[in-house]
Amino acid sequence: MIPDTIRKDFPLLSSVCYLDSAATSLSPEPVLNAMLEYEHTCRANAGRGVHRLAQQATQKYKEAHERVKKFIHAEEGEVVFTRNSTEAINTVASGLSWHEGEGIISTLLEHHSNLLPWMRLRDHQGLDLRFLTPAQDGALDPAALEAIITKKTRLVAITETSNVLGNVVPVSEFAKICHDYGALLLVDGSQSVPHIPVDIGKSGCDFFCFSGHKMLGPTGTGVLFMKEPCLEPLVVGGGSVERVTAAGYTLTGGYERYESGTPNIAGAIGLGRAIEYLNSLGMENIQRHEQAITRRIIEGLTGIGNLHIFGPGPSGNRIGVVSFTLDGFNPHDVAILLDSEADIMVRSGHHCCMPLMDCLHLSEGTIRASLHCYNTMEDADRLVETVGKIAGER
Repeated sequence: MIPDTIRKDFPLLSSVCYLDSAATSLSPEPVLNAMLEYEHTCRANAGRGVHRLAQQATQKYKEAHERVKKFIHAEEGEVVFTRNSTEAINTVASGLSWHEGEGIISTLLEHHSNLLPWMRLRDHQGLDLRFLTPAQDGALDPAALEAIITKKTRLVAITETSNVLGNVVPVSEFAKICHDYGALLLVDGSQSVPHIPVDIGKSGCDFFCFSGHKMLGPTGTGVLFMKEPCLEPLVVGGGSVERVTAAGYTLTGGYERYESGTPNIAGAIGLGRAIEYLNSLGMENIQRHEQAITRRIIEGLTGIGNLHIFGPGPSGNRIGVVSFTLDGFNPHDVAILLDSEADIMVRSGHHCCMPLMDCLHLSEGTIRASLHCYNTMEDADRLVETVGKIAGER
């Protein structure tokens, strides 16, 4: 288990029981201090000047890229900083050169950010878009992809871990099928990277996207990994060019090609420090820690008669996301009661996954408790006890 002593690094935990990390995780003091140190000691633009402050900022910015690459075991390919997973996925959608008759396959398990870009391509460019339907516990069967993929399928876009049900998808199995048919694979790792060890090389994906704000990092930070830098940049401008004349321009190589304009330098430094913090705890330790607390929550909630849990069971291949409903209660009302009665912060509603909610016949969505390394067994017991009291009120 992760030691409770790390909670001192998250001052907000002194006043609330925070169970909404699947939406936005808390940032520890070392991350905030790293960002402030940049502001205090070397605030300057990265890659733009030769004075010592610019050189220091550039070095810190480059180091952040390297930390990300090592963290996800990206021994090849390019790591590009974006604002979030949404921008990273849209960069892929707009950056590929699409042709009439090509197809895309996604799933009904996806966050809207891994659905809307493909829907827009379907609607605006007439591309064929098909969806895999998950089982009730969120499981995706690779055989279902095998049944609908064709040689015209250009891209398959799937999540590695559901932000609603918490189940982990066997990405490497999907990657093999994709590559057998010559299709590219994009993986949304927004919920996997913060909670389980991730190895890009073993997964076999071509594109991998995730957000900093879900992995103890600052908001407004994200990552796009490309196995091959084959995309047209989403934007062009300062910092992304080798040469410009009145007749035209030549884009530079490396990640700079995709990071036009002044980047979120402080955010990138904070993201790099968040990775150091996660590494100091160990991703395997974080995974075991969250799995143990998840079991405690599921086993406790299972004892409440009018409550329904969605997703894999307590021993399934999952992360610390527990979605449930309470008969007779709107999910938002339960979330408000948990806040007002016990200072427990959870998410309620559709969780940016309306097609999945339709698939599960949950018109009002669910109540979702989601964990990170700073949560404890006491948090689990507090949630179960309070939900039990609320359930008993009606």
